[in-house]
Amino acid sequence: MFKEFCSIVICCFLGVCAYAQVITLNGEGIGTPGSWYCFRNTVTLGDKPETVKLAIAADSKYWLWINGELQVREGGLKRGPNPNDTYRDVLTSLPALKQGDNTIAILVWYFGKDGFSHKTTPTPGITFDLKVNGCPIVSATSWKTKVHPAYYLPEGEEPNYRLPESNIGFDANRDIPFTITDYDDSGWEEAVILSLEEAGWNHLVDRPIPLWKDYGLKPYARVEQKADTMLCAHLPYNAQVTPFLRVKAESGKRIRILTDNYRGGSATNVFAEYVTKGGEQSFECRGWMNGHTVIYYFPKGVEVLDVKYRETGYDTSFSGSFVCDDPMLNTLWNKAQRTLYITMRDTYMDCPDRERAQWWGDVVNELGEAFYALDEKAHLLTRKGIRELMDWQRADSTIYAPIPSGNYDSELPMQMLASVSYYGFWTYYMGTGDRATIEYVYPKVKKYIHVWKTDEQGLVIPRKGGWTWGDWGDNKDMTLLFNQWYIIALTGYQCMAELVGDMEEADWAATLARHVREAFHATYWNGQYYISPDYEGEPDDRAQALAVVSGTLPQELYPVLRPFFSRHFHASPYMEKYVLQALCRMGCYQDALNRMKLRYAAMINSPLTTLWEGWGIGAEGFGGGSYNHAWSGGPLTILCQYIAGIETLTPAFETFRVNPHPAHLNHIRAIVPLSGKREIRMTMDKDQSCCYIELEVPQGTTAHFQMPTGYASMRLNGEEQDVCEKTLPAGKWSICCY
Repeated sequence: MFKEFCSIVICCFLGVCAYAQVITLNGEGIGTPGSWYCFRNTVTLGDKPETVKLAIAADSKYWLWINGELQVREGGLKRGPNPNDTYRDVLTSLPALKQGDNTIAILVWYFGKDGFSHKTTPTPGITFDLKVNGCPIVSATSWKTKVHPAYYLPEGEEPNYRLPESNIGFDANRDIPFTITDYDDSGWEEAVILSLEEAGWNHLVDRPIPLWKDYGLKPYARVEQKADTMLCAHLPYNAQVTPFLRVKAESGKRIRILTDNYRGGSATNVFAEYVTKGGEQSFECRGWMNGHTVIYYFPKGVEVLDVKYRETGYDTSFSGSFVCDDPMLNTLWNKAQRTLYITMRDTYMDCPDRERAQWWGDVVNELGEAFYALDEKAHLLTRKGIRELMDWQRADSTIYAPIPSGNYDSELPMQMLASVSYYGFWTYYMGTGDRATIEYVYPKVKKYIHVWKTDEQGLVIPRKGGWTWGDWGDNKDMTLLFNQWYIIALTGYQCMAELVGDMEEADWAATLARHVREAFHATYWNGQYYISPDYEGEPDDRAQALAVVSGTLPQELYPVLRPFFSRHFHASPYMEKYVLQALCRMGCYQDALNRMKLRYAAMINSPLTTLWEGWGIGAEGFGGGSYNHAWSGGPLTILCQYIAGIETLTPAFETFRVNPHPAHLNHIRAIVPLSGKREIRMTMDKDQSCCYIELEVPQGTTAHFQMPTGYASMRLNGEEQDVCEKTLPAGKWSICCY
């Protein structure tokens, strides 16, 4: 199960260290944002290393070599697990470590500024605690340090204020081979040693997610010479990459590298610059960027010998799949999967360009998609985000996002309700069975839920927060949205309270949610749809959708509301997921697919491999219009959970429902990955008379199969059944519905 997997992952969230020392340096300019620093040491091992444990932290990122061999490429996580503390990596494998003398070399990139995904400290440096065969090896006082002379901040537009990363400049004429064993560091300064508190690092918390997956250097899918000095290298898909080049040039030629997504969502992100030395040479930018095309600007006199890219990313696999006989839906699902993956790294992100920030409206959609698209390691990123959100809770019990953050602190009340809601934390629990995380955050969620109050009518009192935001776009009936998100949050809170045994709170939440539903329906239903008295825009499709998925709209009124969703189209791609979900909950599966194809048509038909922030890009989109935005992937969940009909009923898919609703589809094949490399596999084919289903129920699980609508009888492994539902244990099942 997932919780068992958590216990053996490389690090655990429970590991906290307060005793390490920060190895740093001092002098003029130390701590300048965007600086790079070198650290070296030599250790001698009397015995062959049988067991190794290295606890290493950095502000902000590090690269580690032992005996000239790279051991870690971009280690470290952006700060922090809470407003005060710092993450560290814990490594149990260092292949280059050997008996005898070992040269350790570390390169540190110090962001030195806050962002929407990082809280800086005033101290660049590392901690380095190495144990070999159970014995401590490295002393903090034996390190030598140096500012790396080749790195600089290039001239030009800086990354926008949301990013802690800087542009990267590298002058090959000033490079030093400090990673090799016989490099002479005798002229380097002795390290300065500070306590964690003196450095501003405070406690060290073990990294709760894997190190990045390195896909290796690869040739581009296609390279075009666009002009004498411009080369466009096309990636096979939108990816997080570090660009590589090999050239022949005289000294002093300046090469600039960026992507077609440099102004993703209207704001600048990052570029790299390389200054050549004389002769043949190669360079790989250490900071990642993303896009569909890497653009190299080569000045005249530079002979380009080769360009490549290295994709790195979150260490998970594309284990889930959905394929049907509608090419538009296949394309949409695949683009949603790609969008999900590119918005994962240190945290879940809204977008990998403008912000790289963990906005929780996006995370709620992402965490639900992950169960159908990626393997179990993806859920560790959700767990990290859940704990961070609640560990950044303020003294007044409010919570806010994005976090980690050093230059943003505004609460978005509705996104915060969504995070702790049935579709946020509780969906994570139902998919993973990770009870420990719910138990950990429950007291904090309890405090936050009780920040909210209701009025004498029994309706929620809206809270302004720092940014009273309901969705991008127009025609937002905010009163309706506040009440509906509160109901959904109460439902999730009730489930959490029941899980931890706080039945008084569970009863309170259930009773209050029922009262708010009743008051809401009595106050705002006008006979055709919901609308608040002071609202002046067109009726809000988002609010109607939430009223369905929250259980507020009585089922007998589903036929009344159904035509509404074919006439009103105000939701952004973020909230469109809930509109599609509402149609499915109402039993209008064909309506959901029709609307899905209509609304996503431009994204489906686009040559881009990721989904957009709004229904347009740039000026035509919402809020900047980036072309790879996490919240837009809701159709992935809808297609798997409702159209393929595979849905967890008890935590970690121990029991799950299989109830396909194919609508116009004649073929569906879905794979849902579970922990332990297990998979739910379903294939459905239907013709005019029969629906044939092949179902694989993995070990340790039970399926509750329900026939698709429109069929009266079924045969199970060739035997006639006198029921339309069947509980199926682990095994392979052939089902014919007719």
